Amino acid sequence: MTVSVSAGLLGHGPDEVLLAFTTALRAAGVPVTSDRSQTFLAATSVVGLDDVSATYAAGRATLCGSPDDLDRYDQVFEAFFDHRAGLPRARNAPPTDRPVPTTLPLDDPAGGGAGEEEDDDVVRAKASEAEVLRHRDVATLDAGEKSRLAAMFATLQPRPPRRRTARHQRWHRGEVDASRTLRASLRRLGEPTEIVWRRRTTKPRRVVLLIDVSGSMSGYADALLRLAHRTTTVLAARGGRVETFTVGTRLTHLTRALRMRDPERALVVAGDAVSDWSGGTRLGETLKVFVDRWGRRGLARGAVVVIFSDGWERGDCRLLGEQVRRLRRVSHRVVWVNPHRGKDGYEPVQAGVLAVLPHVDDFLAGHSLATFSELMEVVARA
Repeated sequence: MTVSVSAGLLGHGPDEVLLAFTTALRAAGVPVTSDRSQTFLAATSVVGLDDVSATYAAGRATLCGSPDDLDRYDQVFEAFFDHRAGLPRARNAPPTDRPVPTTLPLDDPAGGGAGEEEDDDVVRAKASEAEVLRHRDVATLDAGEKSRLAAMFATLQPRPPRRRTARHQRWHRGEVDASRTLRASLRRLGEPTEIVWRRRTTKPRRVVLLIDVSGSMSGYADALLRLAHRTTTVLAARGGRVETFTVGTRLTHLTRALRMRDPERALVVAGDAVSDWSGGTRLGETLKVFVDRWGRRGLARGAVVVIFSDGWERGDCRLLGEQVRRLRRVSHRVVWVNPHRGKDGYEPVQAGVLAVLPHVDDFLAGHSLATFSELMEVVARA
Protein backbone atom coordinates (compact mmCIF):
# COMPACT_ATOMS: atom_id res chain seq x y z
CA MET A 1 0.00 0.00 0.00
CA THR A 2 1.40 3.39 -0.94
CA VAL A 3 1.67 5.84 1.93
CA SER A 4 2.51 9.52 1.65
CA VAL A 5 4.67 11.55 4.01
CA SER A 6 1.68 12.65 6.12
CA ALA A 7 1.17 9.14 7.44
CA GLY A 8 4.61 9.13 8.94
CA LEU A 9 3.94 12.48 10.54
CA LEU A 10 0.88 11.07 12.21
CA GLY A 11 2.89 8.21 13.64
CA HIS A 12 0.42 5.50 12.59
CA GLY A 13 0.51 2.82 9.95
CA PRO A 14 -1.90 2.88 7.01
CA ASP A 15 -4.00 0.00 8.36
CA GLU A 16 -4.43 1.79 11.70
CA VAL A 17 -5.51 4.94 9.88
CA LEU A 18 -8.11 3.08 7.83
CA LEU A 19 -9.43 1.15 10.82
CA ALA A 20 -9.74 4.43 12.72
CA PHE A 21 -11.81 5.73 9.81
CA THR A 22 -14.14 2.69 10.03
CA THR A 23 -14.49 3.30 13.77
CA ALA A 24 -15.51 6.89 13.06
CA LEU A 25 -18.08 5.66 10.56
CA ARG A 26 -19.48 3.21 13.11
CA ALA A 27 -19.76 5.99 15.68
CA ALA A 28 -21.69 8.06 13.13
CA GLY A 29 -24.28 5.31 12.77
CA VAL A 30 -23.01 3.42 9.69
CA PRO A 31 -23.20 -0.33 10.49
CA VAL A 32 -19.59 -1.21 9.60
CA THR A 33 -18.89 -4.86 10.35
CA SER A 34 -15.51 -6.58 10.66
CA ASP A 35 -15.99 -8.23 7.28
CA ARG A 36 -16.61 -4.88 5.61
CA SER A 37 -13.55 -3.41 7.32
CA GLN A 38 -11.33 -6.21 6.02
CA THR A 39 -12.75 -5.79 2.53
CA PHE A 40 -12.06 -2.05 2.73
CA LEU A 41 -8.43 -2.71 3.70
CA ALA A 42 -8.02 -5.12 0.82
CA ALA A 43 -9.53 -2.64 -1.64
CA THR A 44 -7.33 0.26 -0.54
CA SER A 45 -4.24 -1.96 -0.74
CA VAL A 46 -5.01 -2.34 -4.43
CA VAL A 47 -5.85 1.28 -5.32
CA GLY A 48 -3.28 2.92 -3.01
CA LEU A 49 -3.91 5.20 -0.06
CA ASP A 50 -2.34 8.21 -1.76
CA ASP A 51 -5.15 8.27 -4.34
CA VAL A 52 -7.91 10.16 -2.53
CA SER A 53 -10.64 9.58 -5.08
CA ALA A 54 -9.86 5.86 -5.30
CA THR A 55 -9.82 5.53 -1.50
CA TYR A 56 -13.14 7.38 -1.34
CA ALA A 57 -14.70 5.07 -3.95
CA ALA A 58 -13.30 1.94 -2.28
CA GLY A 59 -14.80 2.89 1.08
CA ARG A 60 -18.11 3.89 -0.45
CA ALA A 61 -18.36 0.53 -2.22
CA THR A 62 -17.30 -1.67 0.70
CA LEU A 63 -18.46 0.08 3.88
CA CYS A 64 -21.95 1.31 2.94
CA GLY A 65 -24.76 -1.21 3.14
CA SER A 66 -27.76 0.92 2.19
CA PRO A 67 -28.55 4.27 0.53
CA ASP A 68 -29.04 5.81 3.97
CA ASP A 69 -25.34 5.24 4.72
CA LEU A 70 -24.04 7.25 1.75
CA ASP A 71 -24.69 10.72 3.18
CA ARG A 72 -23.13 9.81 6.51
CA TYR A 73 -20.16 8.29 4.73
CA ASP A 74 -19.56 11.49 2.76
CA GLN A 75 -19.74 13.63 5.89
CA VAL A 76 -17.35 11.42 7.88
CA PHE A 77 -14.93 11.13 4.96
CA GLU A 78 -14.85 14.92 4.54
CA ALA A 79 -14.29 15.44 8.27
CA PHE A 80 -11.75 12.63 8.70
CA PHE A 81 -9.54 13.01 5.62
CA ASP A 82 -7.56 16.00 4.38
CA HIS A 83 -8.19 16.04 0.65
CA ARG A 84 -4.94 17.86 -0.03
CA ALA A 85 -2.76 15.23 1.64
CA GLY A 86 -5.07 12.25 1.26
CA LEU A 87 -4.77 11.33 4.93
CA PRO A 88 -6.35 12.31 8.25
CA ARG A 89 -5.88 15.84 9.44
CA ALA A 90 -4.01 16.27 12.71
CA ARG A 91 -6.25 17.78 15.34
CA ASN A 92 -4.94 20.68 17.39
CA ALA A 93 -5.00 20.25 21.14
CA PRO A 94 -7.89 22.13 22.74
CA PRO A 95 -6.80 25.34 24.46
CA THR A 96 -6.61 25.30 28.21
CA ASP A 97 -6.47 28.16 30.69
CA ARG A 98 -4.45 26.34 33.30
CA PRO A 99 -1.04 24.73 32.96
CA VAL A 100 -0.88 20.97 32.78
CA PRO A 101 1.73 19.47 35.11
CA THR A 102 4.24 17.25 33.36
CA THR A 103 5.06 15.16 36.41
CA LEU A 104 3.28 14.18 39.57
CA PRO A 105 5.10 14.07 42.89
CA LEU A 106 5.53 10.53 44.12
CA ASP A 107 4.65 11.54 47.64
CA ASP A 108 1.31 13.14 46.64
CA PRO A 109 -1.36 10.57 47.51
CA ALA A 110 -4.18 12.79 46.31
CA GLY A 111 -2.97 12.93 42.71
CA GLY A 112 -3.31 9.22 41.91
CA GLY A 113 -6.51 8.92 43.87
CA ALA A 114 -8.15 11.73 41.91
CA GLY A 115 -7.36 10.01 38.61
CA GLU A 116 -8.74 6.72 39.86
CA GLU A 117 -11.88 8.44 41.11
CA GLU A 118 -12.37 10.09 37.72
CA ASP A 119 -11.96 6.72 35.97
CA ASP A 120 -14.45 5.14 38.36
CA ASP A 121 -16.90 7.97 37.69
CA VAL A 122 -16.59 7.42 33.93
CA VAL A 123 -17.14 3.69 34.30
CA ARG A 124 -20.18 4.22 36.52
CA ALA A 125 -21.60 6.81 34.13
CA LYS A 126 -21.24 4.47 31.14
CA ALA A 127 -22.76 1.59 33.09
CA SER A 128 -25.66 3.79 34.12
CA GLU A 129 -26.25 4.92 30.52
CA ALA A 130 -26.22 1.31 29.33
CA GLU A 131 -28.68 0.28 32.03
CA VAL A 132 -31.02 3.13 31.14
CA LEU A 133 -30.80 2.19 27.47
CA ARG A 134 -31.71 -1.43 28.30
CA HIS A 135 -35.06 -0.27 29.67
CA ARG A 136 -35.86 2.29 26.97
CA ASP A 137 -38.68 1.66 24.50
CA VAL A 138 -36.86 0.74 21.26
CA ALA A 139 -39.48 2.56 19.17
CA THR A 140 -38.52 5.91 20.76
CA LEU A 141 -34.73 5.70 20.20
CA ASP A 142 -32.84 7.90 17.77
CA ALA A 143 -30.28 6.61 15.27
CA GLY A 144 -27.31 6.82 17.64
CA GLU A 145 -29.14 5.07 20.46
CA LYS A 146 -30.31 2.34 18.12
CA SER A 147 -26.72 1.79 17.00
CA ARG A 148 -25.56 1.40 20.61
CA LEU A 149 -28.51 -0.87 21.40
CA ALA A 150 -27.67 -3.08 18.40
CA ALA A 151 -24.27 -3.78 19.94
CA MET A 152 -25.92 -4.60 23.28
CA PHE A 153 -27.89 -7.49 21.75
CA ALA A 154 -24.67 -9.51 22.08
CA THR A 155 -25.22 -9.50 25.85
CA LEU A 156 -28.34 -11.65 25.47
CA GLN A 157 -27.61 -15.30 26.22
CA PRO A 158 -30.69 -17.35 25.26
CA ARG A 159 -30.85 -20.98 26.33
CA PRO A 160 -32.79 -23.65 24.43
CA PRO A 161 -35.80 -25.20 26.14
CA ARG A 162 -35.37 -28.93 26.58
CA ARG A 163 -37.63 -31.95 26.40
CA ARG A 164 -37.23 -35.50 27.65
CA THR A 165 -36.62 -38.30 25.16
CA ALA A 166 -37.20 -42.06 25.22
CA ARG A 167 -33.48 -42.78 25.45
CA HIS A 168 -31.66 -43.31 28.75
CA GLN A 169 -28.14 -42.57 29.94
CA ARG A 170 -26.11 -43.74 32.92
CA TRP A 171 -26.41 -41.47 35.91
CA HIS A 172 -25.43 -41.41 39.56
CA ARG A 173 -29.08 -41.55 40.64
CA GLY A 174 -32.55 -41.97 39.15
CA GLU A 175 -34.08 -45.36 38.33
CA VAL A 176 -32.34 -48.72 38.47
CA ASP A 177 -30.93 -49.94 35.15
CA ALA A 178 -31.95 -53.58 35.64
CA SER A 179 -30.37 -54.98 32.47
CA ARG A 180 -26.94 -53.43 33.03
CA THR A 181 -27.02 -54.33 36.72
CA LEU A 182 -27.84 -57.95 35.83
CA ARG A 183 -25.12 -58.17 33.18
CA ALA A 184 -22.59 -56.80 35.65
CA SER A 185 -23.66 -59.44 38.18
CA LEU A 186 -23.35 -62.27 35.60
CA ARG A 187 -19.80 -61.15 34.80
CA ARG A 188 -19.07 -61.79 38.48
CA LEU A 189 -20.68 -65.29 38.31
CA GLY A 190 -23.85 -64.10 40.00
CA GLU A 191 -22.19 -62.31 42.86
CA PRO A 192 -23.87 -59.09 44.01
CA THR A 193 -22.43 -56.04 42.28
CA GLU A 194 -22.86 -52.30 42.28
CA ILE A 195 -26.30 -51.13 41.19
CA VAL A 196 -26.33 -49.20 37.91
CA TRP A 197 -28.63 -46.18 37.68
CA ARG A 198 -30.04 -44.39 34.66
CA ARG A 199 -32.14 -41.39 33.70
CA ARG A 200 -34.02 -40.12 30.66
CA THR A 201 -31.95 -37.94 28.34
CA THR A 202 -33.07 -34.54 27.09
CA LYS A 203 -32.72 -32.70 23.80
CA PRO A 204 -33.37 -29.09 22.77
CA ARG A 205 -36.96 -28.23 21.96
CA ARG A 206 -37.66 -26.31 18.75
CA VAL A 207 -38.46 -22.59 19.01
CA VAL A 208 -40.69 -20.84 16.43
CA LEU A 209 -40.78 -17.04 16.20
CA LEU A 210 -43.66 -15.24 14.43
CA ILE A 211 -42.94 -11.50 14.04
CA ASP A 212 -45.64 -9.01 13.09
CA VAL A 213 -44.22 -6.50 10.54
CA SER A 214 -47.39 -4.46 9.99
CA GLY A 215 -47.49 -0.68 10.18
CA SER A 216 -48.33 -0.55 13.88
CA MET A 217 -45.23 -2.69 14.64
CA SER A 218 -42.79 -0.90 12.33
CA GLY A 219 -40.97 0.80 15.21
CA TYR A 220 -40.10 -2.57 16.74
CA ALA A 221 -39.38 -4.59 13.58
CA ASP A 222 -35.61 -3.96 13.50
CA ALA A 223 -35.13 -4.85 17.19
CA LEU A 224 -37.29 -7.97 16.88
CA LEU A 225 -35.33 -9.21 13.87
CA ARG A 226 -32.08 -8.61 15.77
CA LEU A 227 -33.52 -10.60 18.65
CA ALA A 228 -34.48 -13.41 16.25
CA HIS A 229 -30.97 -13.40 14.75
CA ARG A 230 -29.34 -13.53 18.18
CA THR A 231 -31.63 -16.37 19.27
CA THR A 232 -31.03 -18.31 16.05
CA THR A 233 -27.23 -18.12 16.16
CA VAL A 234 -26.82 -18.80 19.89
CA LEU A 235 -29.27 -21.71 20.06
CA ALA A 236 -27.79 -23.25 16.90
CA ALA A 237 -24.38 -23.28 18.61
CA ARG A 238 -25.98 -25.09 21.56
CA GLY A 239 -27.72 -27.74 19.49
CA GLY A 240 -31.09 -25.99 19.29
CA ARG A 241 -33.18 -24.99 16.31
CA VAL A 242 -35.07 -21.76 15.70
CA GLU A 243 -37.54 -21.09 12.87
CA THR A 244 -38.52 -17.47 12.14
CA PHE A 245 -41.45 -16.14 10.11
CA THR A 246 -42.85 -12.66 9.55
CA VAL A 247 -46.60 -12.15 9.50
CA GLY A 248 -48.58 -9.20 8.22
CA THR A 249 -50.54 -9.54 5.03
CA ARG A 250 -48.54 -12.63 4.08
CA LEU A 251 -46.29 -15.25 5.65
CA THR A 252 -42.52 -15.09 4.96
CA HIS A 253 -39.97 -17.69 6.07
CA LEU A 254 -36.74 -15.98 7.22
CA THR A 255 -34.82 -18.79 8.90
CA ARG A 256 -32.19 -19.16 6.19
CA ALA A 257 -31.43 -15.43 6.13
CA LEU A 258 -31.11 -15.19 9.92
CA ARG A 259 -28.62 -18.06 10.06
CA MET A 260 -25.92 -15.75 8.70
CA ARG A 261 -23.39 -14.91 11.41
CA ASP A 262 -23.14 -11.20 10.61
CA PRO A 263 -26.28 -9.52 12.03
CA GLU A 264 -26.14 -6.59 9.62
CA ARG A 265 -25.96 -8.81 6.55
CA ALA A 266 -28.67 -11.05 7.96
CA LEU A 267 -31.03 -8.10 8.45
CA VAL A 268 -30.38 -6.81 4.94
CA VAL A 269 -31.15 -10.20 3.39
CA ALA A 270 -34.22 -10.61 5.61
CA GLY A 271 -35.44 -7.13 4.68
CA ASP A 272 -35.15 -7.94 0.99
CA ALA A 273 -37.17 -11.13 1.48
CA VAL A 274 -40.11 -9.45 3.26
CA SER A 275 -42.45 -7.73 0.82
CA ASP A 276 -45.18 -6.57 3.24
CA TRP A 277 -43.26 -4.17 5.50
CA SER A 278 -45.50 -1.67 7.29
CA GLY A 279 -48.59 -3.00 5.57
CA GLY A 280 -51.90 -4.15 6.94
CA THR A 281 -52.50 -6.72 9.65
CA ARG A 282 -54.25 -9.96 8.81
CA LEU A 283 -52.93 -12.19 11.56
CA GLY A 284 -55.82 -14.62 11.40
CA GLU A 285 -55.27 -15.39 7.72
CA THR A 286 -51.48 -15.62 7.96
CA LEU A 287 -51.61 -17.79 11.08
CA LYS A 288 -54.04 -20.09 9.27
CA VAL A 289 -51.50 -20.43 6.45
CA PHE A 290 -48.79 -21.19 9.00
CA VAL A 291 -50.82 -23.81 10.86
CA ASP A 292 -52.02 -25.48 7.66
CA ARG A 293 -48.63 -25.51 5.94
CA TRP A 294 -46.17 -25.77 8.81
CA GLY A 295 -48.09 -26.84 11.91
CA ARG A 296 -49.39 -30.07 10.46
CA ARG A 297 -46.01 -30.85 8.92
CA GLY A 298 -44.55 -30.90 12.41
CA LEU A 299 -42.57 -27.65 12.51
CA ALA A 300 -44.74 -26.28 15.32
CA ARG A 301 -45.58 -29.65 16.87
CA GLY A 302 -44.09 -29.79 20.33
CA ALA A 303 -42.35 -26.44 19.83
CA VAL A 304 -42.34 -23.23 21.85
CA VAL A 305 -44.12 -20.70 19.61
CA VAL A 306 -43.52 -17.00 20.31
CA ILE A 307 -45.77 -14.45 18.58
CA PHE A 308 -44.66 -10.80 18.53
CA SER A 309 -47.65 -8.55 17.83
CA ASP A 310 -49.67 -5.71 19.31
CA GLY A 311 -52.93 -7.45 18.38
CA TRP A 312 -54.29 -4.79 16.00
CA GLU A 313 -56.22 -7.06 13.64
CA ARG A 314 -57.95 -5.69 10.54
CA GLY A 315 -59.48 -9.03 9.65
CA ASP A 316 -61.83 -11.31 11.56
CA CYS A 317 -60.75 -11.50 15.21
CA ARG A 318 -62.70 -14.72 15.66
CA LEU A 319 -60.55 -16.30 12.95
CA LEU A 320 -57.44 -15.10 14.80
CA GLY A 321 -58.59 -16.66 18.06
CA GLU A 322 -59.46 -19.94 16.32
CA GLN A 323 -56.01 -20.18 14.67
CA VAL A 324 -54.20 -19.49 17.95
CA ARG A 325 -56.34 -22.21 19.54
CA ARG A 326 -55.31 -24.63 16.77
CA LEU A 327 -51.69 -23.63 17.21
CA ARG A 328 -51.92 -24.22 20.96
CA ARG A 329 -53.17 -27.76 20.36
CA VAL A 330 -50.11 -28.82 18.33
CA SER A 331 -47.39 -26.81 20.11
CA HIS A 332 -45.88 -27.25 23.54
CA ARG A 333 -46.35 -23.64 24.61
CA VAL A 334 -47.60 -20.40 23.03
CA VAL A 335 -46.10 -17.11 24.18
CA TRP A 336 -47.62 -13.80 23.03
CA VAL A 337 -45.30 -10.79 23.25
CA ASN A 338 -46.95 -7.36 23.06
CA PRO A 339 -44.69 -4.26 22.96
CA HIS A 340 -47.35 -2.24 24.82
CA ARG A 341 -47.79 -4.81 27.60
CA GLY A 342 -45.19 -3.28 29.91
CA LYS A 343 -46.22 0.36 29.53
CA ASP A 344 -48.04 2.25 32.25
CA GLY A 345 -51.80 2.30 31.87
CA TYR A 346 -51.95 -0.44 29.25
CA GLU A 347 -55.13 -2.50 29.16
CA PRO A 348 -55.69 -5.44 26.77
CA VAL A 349 -58.75 -3.92 25.12
CA GLN A 350 -57.92 -4.67 21.47
CA ALA A 351 -60.27 -7.17 19.95
CA GLY A 352 -57.37 -9.21 18.59
CA VAL A 353 -55.71 -9.47 22.00
CA LEU A 354 -58.97 -10.40 23.73
CA ALA A 355 -59.51 -13.14 21.14
CA VAL A 356 -56.14 -14.82 21.73
CA LEU A 357 -55.70 -14.41 25.50
CA PRO A 358 -57.67 -17.56 26.39
CA HIS A 359 -55.38 -19.65 24.18
CA VAL A 360 -51.89 -18.40 25.13
CA ASP A 361 -49.75 -19.63 28.02
CA ASP A 362 -47.82 -16.40 28.59
CA PHE A 363 -48.65 -12.78 27.79
CA LEU A 364 -45.43 -10.76 28.06
CA ALA A 365 -44.04 -7.30 27.37
CA GLY A 366 -41.56 -6.83 24.54
CA HIS A 367 -40.54 -3.20 24.08
CA SER A 368 -36.98 -3.06 25.47
CA LEU A 369 -33.81 -5.08 25.77
CA ALA A 370 -34.64 -5.83 29.41
CA THR A 371 -38.01 -7.34 28.44
CA PHE A 372 -36.28 -9.36 25.70
CA SER A 373 -33.99 -10.82 28.35
CA GLU A 374 -36.99 -11.78 30.47
CA LEU A 375 -38.59 -13.38 27.42
CA MET A 376 -35.48 -15.53 26.89
CA GLU A 377 -35.80 -16.85 30.43
CA VAL A 378 -39.46 -17.73 29.91
CA VAL A 379 -38.60 -19.60 26.70
CA ALA A 380 -35.69 -21.44 28.36
CA ARG A 381 -37.97 -22.67 31.18
CA ALA A 382 -40.81 -23.71 28.85
